[in-house]
Amino acid sequence: MSATQEYLTLCCEEQWRKGRFFHTRCQGDGVCLEPGAHLGRYELFPVDSREPGFVWSRLKIGAQLPRDAAVRVFALAGDSLERTEDFGPPCGAGTDVYLGVTGRYLWLALELTGAGGESPLVRQVSIRMAGDHMVDYLPAIYQEQDFTYRFLSIFNSLFQDMEDAIDTLPRLLDLDSAPPELLAMLARWLCVDPWDVREGLRERLKHILEEYENMYTVEGVKSSARWLTGREARVIEHFAVDPNDPSCRNPELYRRLYGEDPYRFFLLLEEDTFADRDSMERFLERMEDRIPAGTELELVLLKNRVQLDWHTYLGINSRVGGYIPAAIDERVTIHYDTTIGGAEHE
Repeated sequence: MSATQEYLTLCCEEQWRKGRFFHTRCQGDGVCLEPGAHLGRYELFPVDSREPGFVWSRLKIGAQLPRDAAVRVFALAGDSLERTEDFGPPCGAGTDVYLGVTGRYLWLALELTGAGGESPLVRQVSIRMAGDHMVDYLPAIYQEQDFTYRFLSIFNSLFQDMEDAIDTLPRLLDLDSAPPELLAMLARWLCVDPWDVREGLRERLKHILEEYENMYTVEGVKSSARWLTGREARVIEHFAVDPNDPSCRNPELYRRLYGEDPYRFFLLLEEDTFADRDSMERFLERMEDRIPAGTELELVLLKNRVQLDWHTYLGINSRVGGYIPAAIDERVTIHYDTTIGGAEHE
C-alpha cells in the first residue's frame, strides 16, 4: 500500500469564514460555540472532488474536546452543485469518521455540543481526496462490494496512521517545526529546563551547543543570568580588582569591597530584577550548575543612584559617603548606622 494519501485540510480562519455559522464562531484558527451556547452547528463550503460518483471515505478532525463535549458529523454528496436535500442522520461522532457518501460535491456539517463551562474547539478538518486503499489490491469482484470496502477501511486507516506517524517523525524532532509540547521535551533532551526560559526557547535551543561551549566562562555566566532573569548582568572577578596589584590605588578599600577570596566572583543585577525573595533563591539554585566548579557566586542587587565604587559586596547593601554633621552631648543617642566625620573623612 502506498504511503501517499491526499487530504484536503481546513485549518485557518480564512477557510472557516467561507462556511456558515449557527451558534458557533471563529476562535483564532478554530471553530467553537458562541458564549452561552451549548449546541451549535458549522457547515463547510461545498468541496469539489472533480470526479462524478466520487466515494467520500475518511474524515479526520483535530479538536480539543473537554469533558462533556462532543462533535457529530453530517455529510451529504451529489454530482450537482445545487443541493436538493437536507442533511440526514449523522455519519458518526468523534474525530475519525467514515463518511460513506457518493458524489462529486460534498457538504459537511459539524455539530458541537458542550455541557460544561468550556466549549469544544475544532482546529482542523482533513477530508481524504485520493490515495491507495487495501481494496485496490483485491480482485475486481471484491472491489465492487461496499461491505468489503468499509471493513478494510478500518485496517487501512490504522496502517495509514502508522505510516503518517513515521513520515512526520523528522518534522516533530525539528526545532523549527516541533509543536510546543514536543519542544519542551526536546529542551529537556538538551538539558534545558523550559521553565527557566521566559521566551525565545526555540531560538535558544538552536544555539545551545555554542552556549554549552561558553557556559563556564564570564560570557557564559552572563548569558545564563540573562536567560534566567531577562536582565543584563555584570560580573566582577577577584583578579580584576586585586588589592595587591601595584596599580591598585586604594588596597584597603578593595579588600573591604571584594574580600581576598580568589575563588569568589560577584554578579551584579538591578534591585528590581526579582519579584520576591523566593524567586531570587530559585535563581541562585539554578545558577549553581552554571558556574565553574570550585567557585562561589555572590549576588549583589544594585539600588538606583548607588555609587558602584563605594558599594560593598560583603553582604552589606549600603551607601558610604555623605554624612550629616552632629553635635555630640548627653542628649544625643548614637545609632549603630550613624556616620560621623568631617572633610578628611569624606
